[in-house]
Amino acid sequence: MELPELTVRLPDWLRAQLQGPAPVLETAEAQVRFAIELSRQNVIHGTGGPFGAAIFDEDGTLVAPGVNMVVSRGCSILHGEMVALAMAQQRVGRHDLSDGGQHRYRLAVSAEPCAMCMGALPWSGIRELVYAALDEDVRAIGFDEGDKPAAWRQALERRGIRVTGGVLREEAVAVLNQYLATGGRLY
Repeated sequence: MELPELTVRLPDWLRAQLQGPAPVLETAEAQVRFAIELSRQNVIHGTGGPFGAAIFDEDGTLVAPGVNMVVSRGCSILHGEMVALAMAQQRVGRHDLSDGGQHRYRLAVSAEPCAMCMGALPWSGIRELVYAALDEDVRAIGFDEGDKPAAWRQALERRGIRVTGGVLREEAVAVLNQYLATGGRLY
């Protein structure tokens, strides 16, 4: 049996956009706005679902972006958060971004993580999660977000991951609605 290789390549538009020095966005709001813009561009370019994510270091420097590429790449794990985490881990050369608590990385996301992405966070090494649209907003347009524990936020916080939701929610919901209006595939 011949086994395929799994290679994840960000869309060309995103690679072109990020040529040059990494952007520095010092506030959580600016970082979430960046993730929302990634989601908007992903819809405009037709390269995936309406979800964007980005990992930033303590100084606000972008470490890695991610966009949803589930349908375009035929791989259910390619959610924006998972792509951003994988890219950041490859960039820093370790699976634990915090390196045993020495570093503080923030994950900024255009929407509340689904069950899969939420489940990956404790082992990723991030120390903060900030997101825009809520689970109910994503479900409202027809996405299946899976089942999460009722106290998922508290569970992450017990593990040292600060959680803030609803930042720039309306901007992210507008992108979700734009995706729905274009006839984007829901899953």
